[in-house]
Amino acid sequence: MIIFIHGFGSDGHGSKATLLRQYCAEHNIPFIAPSLSTIPDLAISTLEELIEQWQQHEQVKLIGSSLGGFYAMYLANKYSLPVVLINPSMAPVFTLSKKIGQGINFHDFTSFEWSDNHVQSLDKYQCSFSGQHCLLLVQTGDDVLDYKLAVDKLPDAKQVIEQGGNHGFEGFERYVVSVVKH
Repeated sequence: MIIFIHGFGSDGHGSKATLLRQYCAEHNIPFIAPSLSTIPDLAISTLEELIEQWQQHEQVKLIGSSLGGFYAMYLANKYSLPVVLINPSMAPVFTLSKKIGQGINFHDFTSFEWSDNHVQSLDKYQCSFSGQHCLLLVQTGDDVLDYKLAVDKLPDAKQVIEQGGNHGFEGFERYVVSVVKH
């Protein structure tokens, strides 16, 4: 089972989730990309329930993008799972403190409230994760997060560092097969 974890302000129907869902459906690979709560504790508890349910039947792999990458690191560390991180957030307490207030979902344009309590709750999910059993995909043109933080903090990860690109990881379709097979 592959679980895709979307980023802040996104949902389970973003472009990366859609590409992965299509590939997995064509190859009979179990895949889920849940639309998670914007409340970090609820998002994590939902993911923990999914992992614990699926681990009883088969190997679970995680794929996380941006804030979803931060969540994926925590969960991969907790459950000893293989993980793929795409432009992951390494310091969300810092970066997402700038987003306090009313937020908008990038896909369905619904609004949500992002509070200081939400930001502070992220701190408990920080973990020492060196990147073992991890594929890291970053682009130097990420205009939201500093790709060097992920490269430096994940020395044991297999790293793909592309020049240019953006936070959404431009050209992700080129990596779908290697991401699924990791």
